[in-house]
Amino acid sequence: MAMLAQQLPYPLLLGVPAVALGAMALEFAAARLLRHDSHDWRETAASLGVALGQNLLRAAQAGLVAVPLELAWRHRLLDFPQFHWLALLGLFLGSEFLYYWHHRASHRIRWLWATHAVHHSSTRLNLTAAIRLGWTAGLSGHVLFMLPLALLGFHPLMILGALALNLAYQFFIHTELVPRLGVLEWVLNTPAHHRVHHASNQACLDRNYGGVLIVFDRLFGSFAEAPAEALRYGLAGRPPSHNPFRIALGEWASMLRDAWRARGWARLRALFGPP
Repeated sequence: MAMLAQQLPYPLLLGVPAVALGAMALEFAAARLLRHDSHDWRETAASLGVALGQNLLRAAQAGLVAVPLELAWRHRLLDFPQFHWLALLGLFLGSEFLYYWHHRASHRIRWLWATHAVHHSSTRLNLTAAIRLGWTAGLSGHVLFMLPLALLGFHPLMILGALALNLAYQFFIHTELVPRLGVLEWVLNTPAHHRVHHASNQACLDRNYGGVLIVFDRLFGSFAEAPAEALRYGLAGRPPSHNPFRIALGEWASMLRDAWRARGWARLRALFGPP
């Protein structure tokens, strides 16, 4: 994303956090007006601290994202007009498909979960929780899931742009204030579907991985509607923390500790088995 950010006009770079902060403030005001207990100032402060650290470290990891995409694109199989409507449609569907499998793997492979667990650590679901992103995405190798798009012929900046739009959409579905959206629930990943994804209730674990679309969850058996019981948020089996460093690095420390104590093949299971 840092590679993409370097290509954006400076006013736009300033506008993105301004829009995000404005949306957070509006949601907080609406929650207070509706007497909806969706915010905790300590968790909000922790989320802002995690987001600050993630943005400071993102530039340092830019090469881990840019270099593999650039190398794959240099060996691309096809050349086609990048901005043709068919190419844009293919990029959208392709990035959604690969994002789904990347997200699903991030819940089932502990090495990837060590980064992604940060995003699930908040016990309140609101727009501030959306900016809790792991500091170690480059180290985890998340970009490897997008290499097929570059090999196919999509320019790295196009791929990063598609992912940025995906994350921008997802920012606005981290809320409890938006009700179900009728027929759109069949196609789009809505706030109702994403609340299930973030819930730690047994019936909700490892469900609803989609980015913008929910269709791949429906196709591949990972879709779930909200259960009748009240939804609980946060990491199952792990107490919450308000320390940004513990939030960002706690699962890494736990994983590496388990791997150090393990012997033989159990060490690989500690690193790459299910969380």
